[in-house]
Amino acid sequence: MNRRNFLKIGGCTGMGYLTLYNSAINLKAIGAAALDNSESTDDYKAMVCILLGGGNDSYNMLVPLDPQAYKAYADSRSNMALPTRNLIALDPSLTGGVPYGLHPAMPELEDLVSSGECVFINNIGTLVAPTNKAKYLNGSSRDIPLGLFSHSDQEQQWQTGIPTDRVRTGWGGRVADLLKDMNSNQKLSISLSLSGNNLFQQGFETVPYSLNPDGGPRRLWAYSRGNEWDSRSQAIDSLMYRNYEDAFKQTYMDEIRKGVEGEEVFRDAFSRREYFSTAFNNDDISGQLKMVANTIAARKFLGVKRQVFFVSMGGFDHHDYLLDQHTRDLTRVSRAIGSFYAAIKELKLEKQVTTFTISEFARTLTSNGDGTDHAWGGTSMVIGGSLNGKKMYGKYPNLKLNDDLDIGNGVFIPTTSTDEYFAELALWFGVSKNELPTIFPGIKNFYSLSNANLPLGFMKM
Repeated sequence: MNRRNFLKIGGCTGMGYLTLYNSAINLKAIGAAALDNSESTDDYKAMVCILLGGGNDSYNMLVPLDPQAYKAYADSRSNMALPTRNLIALDPSLTGGVPYGLHPAMPELEDLVSSGECVFINNIGTLVAPTNKAKYLNGSSRDIPLGLFSHSDQEQQWQTGIPTDRVRTGWGGRVADLLKDMNSNQKLSISLSLSGNNLFQQGFETVPYSLNPDGGPRRLWAYSRGNEWDSRSQAIDSLMYRNYEDAFKQTYMDEIRKGVEGEEVFRDAFSRREYFSTAFNNDDISGQLKMVANTIAARKFLGVKRQVFFVSMGGFDHHDYLLDQHTRDLTRVSRAIGSFYAAIKELKLEKQVTTFTISEFARTLTSNGDGTDHAWGGTSMVIGGSLNGKKMYGKYPNLKLNDDLDIGNGVFIPTTSTDEYFAELALWFGVSKNELPTIFPGIKNFYSLSNANLPLGFMKM
């Protein structure tokens, strides 16, 4: 990490946030709220965010099987349509009485849907406010997310929960700022990343702690704590424990020191963790989720009540070779999630761990010849034992081209906002309703805090 990158994600994040609220957030109030939350509950909970980077073609992940609806799907998708004989037919009682088929590469997800431990959130996407086709086509940009159809902007907005601006904190990081004081051990971040630095976990005070899927914390190069004969390690120690007049130097070295001390705490706790027998595949996303499960298994020795994890898998930008490559990628996702959930059930924590997917956008229903292009509303998945399962959430659109939501080429305007999705996860995690506007300033456009019901209703509280 160099000084410029550190300033971008560290000491100056609060300045960038001024563009969000036009005033600095009161961190003392956040600390008080966190203390209040920590005194009112003693349960462990973890959120596991899985980013499917590139834009998952979710309309081939979950396909309507009602004859009329399937015909609209097949006509719109042309050579990208999956034959009904290949799809895993879901019992209509699990999907609101309407038949759907799951991509054939996802039998592990079928088992979880059948048990009520996986639900789909349909036609979800970034929204500033509810909008319609007329407003979009008339150029009413006020309700249109910044940089719509751009990978970088949309991936950022799914991680920040802010569709109107490019900000420097993620919604997972802002939730962590609120609740981090619930953890008695403050030497290790509440936010643990298996995919390096990311925006989702970056808060005002919270910085994600990076773990390697194959062995624990990322270490300082050529550093071995306590090796008195290693001059390099001694030199690093002298730098870390020196007092600096320059505030930036002091903050930088404080973060380095926290990382080193956190590594010691983590390795000790990890060596005493509970063990599970579930086997994982030998691929990247399976390795990441296996490390998440092992870290959760060390929770008692880490002294934590709340943890936020970030996992990612790229390669979903299927402009070409969609049918073959999407099958390959969904196979890995399904197997990894299936193994992870089995391990969590071994630990008897299925009701305390909620896993959810994000992806910057869906894909066009129309084919570009060998793949599909960038779209908007799509389908996300939530997995866990605290779900109101055996139901569908969000309105699955009519996949007929030129329908009321289609703005061209089978690009659908979302009818469910990311604000509603994320707010419900935050509420389950322990954030109070009154704190939602602090984390999601646009939530008021989709959900009233006076509403006795949850934004979407897929979680059990």
